[in-house]
Amino acid sequence: MRIASLRQGAAVISEAGAHLLPMPVGDLVTLGLDRALEVGATALASEPVPYAEEDLLLPYRPASVRDFVTFESHVEGVRRSVDNASGVPAAWYDAPTFYFTNPHALYGPGAPIPRPASSRALDFELEVGVVLGAGGTSLTEREAGAAIFGYTIVNDWSARDLQSREMQVGLGPAKGKDFATSLGPWIVTADELPSLDLDCRVSVNGSLVGQDRLSHMNWTFAQMIAYASRDSVVVAGDLLASGTTGGGGCLAELWGRSGQQTPPPLEPGDVVTMEVEGIGSLTASVAVG
Repeated sequence: MRIASLRQGAAVISEAGAHLLPMPVGDLVTLGLDRALEVGATALASEPVPYAEEDLLLPYRPASVRDFVTFESHVEGVRRSVDNASGVPAAWYDAPTFYFTNPHALYGPGAPIPRPASSRALDFELEVGVVLGAGGTSLTEREAGAAIFGYTIVNDWSARDLQSREMQVGLGPAKGKDFATSLGPWIVTADELPSLDLDCRVSVNGSLVGQDRLSHMNWTFAQMIAYASRDSVVVAGDLLASGTTGGGGCLAELWGRSGQQTPPPLEPGDVVTMEVEGIGSLTASVAVG
């Protein structure tokens, strides 16, 4: 099922239209996948209401957002442009590393993204996020896999000039990342995606910039969830992002490989569109003014 938040209300999306749900998407997620599918099936039996792309809102508000870095080619390219380093750190191969990003600066489909006032190196990051429908502590990989509710597209907007400066302190990204993350266009439930060998691509102003396959992740989502829960806790509603795909999943990777900012950083008015096979398309523009 495709579960969305619309101006008309939470809904299951079908070819016929939007079938309204009796509760917000966040509440549906916390029911767990099996129960949510039952509720969704009842909604699908109801008369659909029309909707337009402009009606799509932020799918839901996650309890927390962890962003991983699981594509080796992305790490190698971005280190050159952001950290002025080469190669992939040996520690990267030890575990699926992540950082926490700002759950209060989330944007839905089509929402304009403000560029940080002091940044002139705005970038996108093409990612897929996994939504948890259950939680726990020190989960096994099997338990972690069973906790998956569904998937959505994630754009981890990045101010590379700010990030490059603050990474010198050694605590990871902060102001270079916490100003905006886009999610959407909806959540596709896990039963709809038995295989995650999905084509992922991103374009700017209609021109293809990057393309990769989600199966090129170095770790599975189950491994990521299990690692996040180790000696800690994950809960239903948490969002864990794959990290940026390779093959030009962000501009900084391309900058690192070429040694120059080509293609150029994003400017006000630029439109970024991300497409992931089996999930959908997420578009946002850089705000003007």
